[in-house]
Amino acid sequence: MMTKILKINPLSPEPSKIKEAAEVIKRGGTVAFPTETVYGLGADALNPEAILKVFKAKGRPSDNPLIVHIATFSGLELIAKRPAKSALVLIKEFWPGPLTIILKKKKIVPDIVTGGLNTVAVRMPDNKIALSLIKKAGVPLVAPSANLSGKPSPTRAKDVAADLSGKIDVIIDGGKTRIGIESTVIDMTTSPPTLLRPGGLPVEEIEKVVGHVQRQSMSHETTPVRSPGLKYRHYAPKARMVIVEGDSDAVQSEIKKLAEKGLKDGKKVGILAFHKEFRVEGCITKYAGSRPGTVAGRLFNILRAFDKDGVDLIISEPYGGNGLKLGIADRLRRAAGQG
Repeated sequence: MMTKILKINPLSPEPSKIKEAAEVIKRGGTVAFPTETVYGLGADALNPEAILKVFKAKGRPSDNPLIVHIATFSGLELIAKRPAKSALVLIKEFWPGPLTIILKKKKIVPDIVTGGLNTVAVRMPDNKIALSLIKKAGVPLVAPSANLSGKPSPTRAKDVAADLSGKIDVIIDGGKTRIGIESTVIDMTTSPPTLLRPGGLPVEEIEKVVGHVQRQSMSHETTPVRSPGLKYRHYAPKARMVIVEGDSDAVQSEIKKLAEKGLKDGKKVGILAFHKEFRVEGCITKYAGSRPGTVAGRLFNILRAFDKDGVDLIISEPYGGNGLKLGIADRLRRAAGQG
């Protein structure tokens, strides 16, 4: 398959190019496109054969549900039963934006989208290209991250091409994504609501609107899985990755010990640092920043860069806390296979 790359202006998407990509969707094809979080691999959410192409291109397990992306509230009415008042409040406050809501699904949604569950994950992306494409296609789109399953998510079109060129029909190049990690996923079919995946919208902001949100164990053993990004190793580089926990001085001392051992064993060692001054001689050190917005925007690019460098072992400083930091910490743990 020849993959076509369409460069589209993210601030003012060209209608002719959006139409070209939308026609591919209508024909049952696959189109990678930018959102505000990461690039998604889009297909008609009501066409099982088109959706199967997404699973095959990514190598994605079939029991891993997909998020349905919509551009209008009529799209929500098409695929989901009427949400509770609390869910409608969230929708009004945060859509379009990096928030995915789990709702009861309608029969029109194919089982391949939901992994056979009676719920569907829905969001409205805050990106002009994404919204224009969905509207022009005339159907909701499934759009998991446009990468090989389990690998770091793509925040640039070139990341998509590195993983999926020759496997999908079109890649829209709409520049770098704004946030850099995936959406927050909230299950609104439970009382109280349940955080299934921390992400681009801090859960604290959600709680200001709907009150307490319970935290589900983020174990990858969750069965059945109700959200993407829970059951399998995700966001992972090729190298083995270790996160060293503890206070700053102890962490840096332990990282140096692990790095020296790795180097002695003949490994190419990478250090993922959140303190600019931290370096280990003989290792490839990449600084992700310290501010959450900066780290989120750089994290997946850095993991991909370590792959290009041929690193065997990545040793990371810890990163966590509230707000956006919670989503970043989740991605780090999953990249390290810690669930």
